[in-house]
Amino acid sequence: MGGLIQTFFITWVLFCSINISFSRFGAQAASINPNYKEALAKSLLFFQGQRSGRLPPSQQITWRSHSGLSDGRLANVDLSGGYYDAGDNVKFNLPMAFTTTMLSWSTLEYGKRLGPQLPNARAAIRWATDYLLKCATATPGKIYVGVGDPNADHRCWERPEDMDTVRSVYSVSPSNPGSDVAGEMAAALAAASLVFRSSDRQYAGLLLRTARKVLQFALQYRGAYSDRLGSSVCPFYCSYSGYKDELLWGAAWLFRATNEVQYYNIIKSLGADDQPDLFSWDNKYSGAHVLLSRRALVNNDKNFQQYKQEAENFMCKILPNSPYSTTQYTQGGLMYKLPQDNLQYVTSISFLLTTYAKYMKSTKTPYTFNCGSQVVNANSLISLAKRQVDYILGVNPIRMSYMVGYGPNFPRRIHHRGSSLPSKTSHPQAIGCSGGFEPFYSSSNPNPNILTGAIVGGPNQNDGFPDDRSDYSHSEPATYINAAIVGPLAYFAGALRS
Repeated sequence: MGGLIQTFFITWVLFCSINISFSRFGAQAASINPNYKEALAKSLLFFQGQRSGRLPPSQQITWRSHSGLSDGRLANVDLSGGYYDAGDNVKFNLPMAFTTTMLSWSTLEYGKRLGPQLPNARAAIRWATDYLLKCATATPGKIYVGVGDPNADHRCWERPEDMDTVRSVYSVSPSNPGSDVAGEMAAALAAASLVFRSSDRQYAGLLLRTARKVLQFALQYRGAYSDRLGSSVCPFYCSYSGYKDELLWGAAWLFRATNEVQYYNIIKSLGADDQPDLFSWDNKYSGAHVLLSRRALVNNDKNFQQYKQEAENFMCKILPNSPYSTTQYTQGGLMYKLPQDNLQYVTSISFLLTTYAKYMKSTKTPYTFNCGSQVVNANSLISLAKRQVDYILGVNPIRMSYMVGYGPNFPRRIHHRGSSLPSKTSHPQAIGCSGGFEPFYSSSNPNPNILTGAIVGGPNQNDGFPDDRSDYSHSEPATYINAAIVGPLAYFAGALRS
């Protein structure tokens, strides 16, 4: 009991300090007044800067050009397309598929609020799903899960257009399973099938049929892909949480896409779940719980009460005024989960906050839940999500927007090869593997190319940001950071329009 009281007291003090911090920056918030509509458009534009493959005439980030056109050749298949995951030139399917799932979920939940950005959201999703379909169907009995040797790539600093590192092809198979990456790919394909169901029914059907096969593969041949692929994916995108969360996540999305009892049975057969206090490309439990809770709240389906309870347990670990909170906050009010790429957790948790609040608001009578003696309503979750989004957009102690190209003060020296090196137009000569380190990587000058909309890893626990290209844990953008903020940005942009 003494420990519980101490925990409550510490949490209460933390919450008070957060409220004091936000009151301190109240005038600043009013002066900054984030433009969610602009930020939403830029958050989607970012994905064009991460494209691999042959770029279309509609490409708006024009300092990028064609790259990776021969990807897959070492396996005699076409694996061109898809996205580079972050500031490097590698295609890792685990984070790419998660990015796709989150873009699809954002579009499904907030499609109307996306307004004129809906076609751009669909285009960002389709760029990924066209590639994921190739990976899932190119060779019977095999699923391709990545292109490019990450160890060789990370020793280089060169534009994707100049890549001269080996474009190794990685796959999983019955003898070398990868339930995690296959489960996430199934989730991405199933979620995307719902996005395209009204606009391209034939494509949606292909996505759903492929999702079924990929999830079946993940279930039938169980194992973690990082156990088999080793240094080809670790420590970059190891499956630290195991693969059960991806099986649950994939089954949950196929259940939403089909409403078939077989997927409900798979969900139930996976048994009790871990209950983490974060949500990421690696750990999907809390996302699956929120997704499945929709059935309990929106459809009043008693069979899904367990997931509603787990979703609320998660919220109680996030809310700063909850006696069960396990989430740290900076003095400026930002959630602080881990030192490296912290904003990926901020954006993904903010998505769950707004989405669960949306489900709560769908009930016939006002719905609340308790974190101990604390009563939580939908607006409590929305308010916290808004604080996080506003912080990212510049409402913070140093008035730094962590979205590149948004606001007057944003990161200028991001850890990103294409952004930090001169474009092919201005420097047509090839820049080899080590050619980009001097004078470009080591330079203190701002990057020559603006990767509009990119959200970087973010500030440190003291709300500081050095804007240092070599500090990748804070200055590197990633597709999964951006994908998760699309939903909250659409929510707040749509709220202003309505």
